[in-house]
Amino acid sequence: MKFVETAVAGAWLVELEPLVDHRGFFARVWSDDAFAERGLTTRFVQCNTAYSQRAGTVRGLHYQVQPFADAKLIRCIRGAVFDVIVDVRPESPTYLRWWGVKLSEDNRRLLYVPPGCAHGYQALCDDTEVMYPVSAPYAASAERGVRWDDPLFGIEWPDTVDRLVSAKDAAWPDFVPGGQV
Repeated sequence: MKFVETAVAGAWLVELEPLVDHRGFFARVWSDDAFAERGLTTRFVQCNTAYSQRAGTVRGLHYQVQPFADAKLIRCIRGAVFDVIVDVRPESPTYLRWWGVKLSEDNRRLLYVPPGCAHGYQALCDDTEVMYPVSAPYAASAERGVRWDDPLFGIEWPDTVDRLVSAKDAAWPDFVPGGQV
């Protein structure tokens, strides 16, 4: 595995390093030691999958606050997504910064999202599926959100004429620095 730093403190793009032969390839997608060496979460308690039927579907941006703040390890296992992290940790050197990357079944990249960062994505094609373990169980009382198009962040989402956003995700209020806890 190759770890690539992102523009958000503590977030990493994980690229596979496949060993290729005439049958195909083999690659590690997880190693406690490799994650622990970088100070990243190594204990995951739940694994989620989300299927988006239609290109243009936006999910997020979601996060949980303490004591349920969770790390996520995102991988697109079918189709492709534009995946986004927003740093909403007031103590972070990259507070209020966002970063996005294409994750797809073809590039097999993973994105490590540290606790306290908002996360979401837009499906880039029909029939897209994302799978990700999380380090804390879901707790409705700890759930927070950032509206996908909040002007404070200026996220540069891929153009689409037919974006699909849930009523819940569209209703998140504008982010107020220091006021979301």
